[in-house]
Amino acid sequence: MILFLRLFKESFRFAYNALRENLLRTTLSLLGVTVGIFAIIAILTVVDTLDKSIKNSLTIFGNDVIYVEKWPWSFGPNYPWWKYMNRPYPDYEEYEHLAENLTWAKAVSIMDVKGGTTLKYKNSSIGDVDLFGTTESYSRVSDFTVEKGRFFSVQENESGKNVAVIGHTIANDLFGDLEPLGKEVKIKGLKFMIIGVLEKQGENLLDAPSNDEICFITFKTLTKLYASRSRGISPSITIKGYTEDKGLIELENEIRGLMRPIRGLRPIEEDDFAMNRPEAIADFFDNIIGVLTFAGSIISLFSLLVGGFGIANIMFVSVKERTNLIGIQKSLGAKNYFILLQFLFEAIFLSFMGGVSGIILVNFISIFSTDTFEIVLSLDNIFIGMAISLCIGIISGIIPAISASRLDPVIAIRSK
Repeated sequence: MILFLRLFKESFRFAYNALRENLLRTTLSLLGVTVGIFAIIAILTVVDTLDKSIKNSLTIFGNDVIYVEKWPWSFGPNYPWWKYMNRPYPDYEEYEHLAENLTWAKAVSIMDVKGGTTLKYKNSSIGDVDLFGTTESYSRVSDFTVEKGRFFSVQENESGKNVAVIGHTIANDLFGDLEPLGKEVKIKGLKFMIIGVLEKQGENLLDAPSNDEICFITFKTLTKLYASRSRGISPSITIKGYTEDKGLIELENEIRGLMRPIRGLRPIEEDDFAMNRPEAIADFFDNIIGVLTFAGSIISLFSLLVGGFGIANIMFVSVKERTNLIGIQKSLGAKNYFILLQFLFEAIFLSFMGGVSGIILVNFISIFSTDTFEIVLSLDNIFIGMAISLCIGIISGIIPAISASRLDPVIAIRSK
């Protein structure tokens, strides 16, 4: 421990002297490490923020959920839409059959959404609202919280009662400081009583449907509203699985086993329904983020490589300038490992200073944060930056340190 403290003291003194006596040279040499650490940690920080923002945007779809639908979720130019065009949409009878017979499901619901809806209250109105028609069990399938009031009941859904649960933005725009619960709004010319207000969610990065601008009504009411219209009902059955069912494999197999007999499919026929998962969207963005992270890290490593060469250059110059001092230290009994560790610690210290400077610069990118993209430097990324700085210091300083430790004391003392 005493040896370590002595080495640290000596290394700090020599590094400080190097900075003071050759400030410009040392600063330019450390610039590569600073830029490299800044680039890598900035990329990791932005990627973490992007990943968090995307996941927050997808919370409306729920976790551990399977959507039974007509169209499969797919990405890419070769989407075979003609294969799925004639498939039937899931219906209410199929929803009831699944709800009664699924054993691996925590909750089962059916829903459809109609965008561009207008809600009116007296002389106030709000347009472009997403009108969700669903069942009472949707509150157990999706991740949202009713801040005021309640979600609708089984009886209200079965009877098609005109009740509504609205988002935070809708409540503010229509009612202001008034209490929305118990008030009546008009949707498609019909009166609906407000029985609940959702907790504020805020904007999201992907511009996905926000809970703040959603209006929930019962599924049977939505069916009545759109039954006679050209744009009819196109439902999805949403099924919440159990966390112990890894990958929801059991639930998926059970859904397929129940849906195929309902549709009258023979064993040789393929499914005429799709089982979609929100993870597919997340995986798609994860792949993109992974490519960006890899490409950015490779580019940043070149900056670190330049910084490493800069520190190695400083250390070789330092060995040359202090050759006489090394000879004196050895003549007074200093061991080879002491000389080696002295220069190695100095290289690590210089690299560490470059790393700290880079991480400080990363903090400044937080000024570009927005409500949907809040950039925060995490402790994990700080540790990663410090670890990379440590490695660069060791790699850059090990060869100069070895060459210094192997100097002959007599020849070293005679050097000028």
